[in-house]
Amino acid sequence: MNIKQFNNVNVGGIETACIDRQQITDLIMNIATQYRADDSNKGTPYLIFDNNGHAISFANTNSEFKQQLAMADLVHADGQSIVSFSKRLKGHAIPERSATTDMIHDIAEMQNRPLRHFLLGGKDDVVTQAAELLDNKHPNFTVAGLHHGYFSENEEKRICDLINQTKPDVLWVGLGKPKEQAFCIRNKSRLDVPVVITCGGCYNYITGDYPRAPIWMQNAGIEWVHRVATNPRQLFMRYLLTNPHAIYCVFAKKQS
Repeated sequence: MNIKQFNNVNVGGIETACIDRQQITDLIMNIATQYRADDSNKGTPYLIFDNNGHAISFANTNSEFKQQLAMADLVHADGQSIVSFSKRLKGHAIPERSATTDMIHDIAEMQNRPLRHFLLGGKDDVVTQAAELLDNKHPNFTVAGLHHGYFSENEEKRICDLINQTKPDVLWVGLGKPKEQAFCIRNKSRLDVPVVITCGGCYNYITGDYPRAPIWMQNAGIEWVHRVATNPRQLFMRYLLTNPHAIYCVFAKKQS
């Protein structure tokens, strides 16, 4: 396939694409269109992973996860802090944040052609409700299938067969880091899907179980403060530990 290449910037040790929201939806649409149009030259899925503070901290303490990120076809800036950091580094800067929670809507809102989506991950009731909301909100967003995220590695072939039967254009994998990246890499050769995107807890934001921060907090790069305030039991320790470490890693890599 003829896929446009983008400049990268190394943020915290992770090569991250200098790409905006419109460009990433154009890319996804072009890949899906070419993949379905040419049965003789499909290849393997195009893997899209994300970079944020959690990813930077984890990648700098877990070599296997860092290797997994390096196997993506594209890593985008899921966190506003990644965009801000990129502007302080040498080379190219990331033009804007492409949060996965926005991207799942952007594809439908910024592109006219309908696409088929498979939602994988999360609790059964959450992913089911998210699918219904997306299907109802966006006329050109067709949910081809869904499956909860509670399955073992031994069941992955069955899951991939189920996904392939529904012929989606985009597979969303919401299993959380590092499980979702590992799933994508392990099963890349099994999947007959043009684009695979990791999406963490995206379904919970679609359903409203996790409320989004106000726009001004998102733009200021402090959405994490809102997340901690609304879900302290699950997120307080994560952000307390990972945010300072991620900042250290960004500037340590800058000096190296």
